[in-house]
Amino acid sequence: MGKGGAVSESVVRKIAISYAYVAVWIFLSFAVIVYNKYILDRKMYGWPYPISLTMIHMLFCSSLAYLLVRVLKLVDPVSMSWDLYLKSVLPIGLLYSLSLWLSNSAYIYLSVSFIQMLKALMPVAVYSIGVLFKKEAFKSETMANMVSISIGVGIAAYGEARLDPWGVILQLGAVAFE
Repeated sequence: MGKGGAVSESVVRKIAISYAYVAVWIFLSFAVIVYNKYILDRKMYGWPYPISLTMIHMLFCSSLAYLLVRVLKLVDPVSMSWDLYLKSVLPIGLLYSLSLWLSNSAYIYLSVSFIQMLKALMPVAVYSIGVLFKKEAFKSETMANMVSISIGVGIAAYGEARLDPWGVILQLGAVAFE
């Protein structure tokens, strides 16, 4: 804090930049969701190959990372052994790809709003998988919160006009892999 309790200009600038990054991230996330829905929905563009859309996403992310690290040198490269890469990076990349593929596949069968609602089950999945693999201690209070989230999603799902069981299975699979 500066004189008289005022916040310094540099702190305000950092906060403004952080909020700008968040706003850009939210907008781009929204744009990708709407784009995926348009491309994959049978009543719109109707592209029937969600795996190819996932491959395009992964190619774009890889190309952008290569550009930022190797060409523009805006990000310092990280040195890692092949062993560490195979044990850490590769499994995460594969799981992320599976999550993207299943989520993109769900756009064929479900509405965007319903998919976003199912994504609210992410904390339930993370906690449950953590308990299952003994990385998280089971707490009845936490489980009560998880059950309340699940009940809320179930109540919201009850009124869904385009409830397709296969789409729900795909999206829940995406949540599990994520």
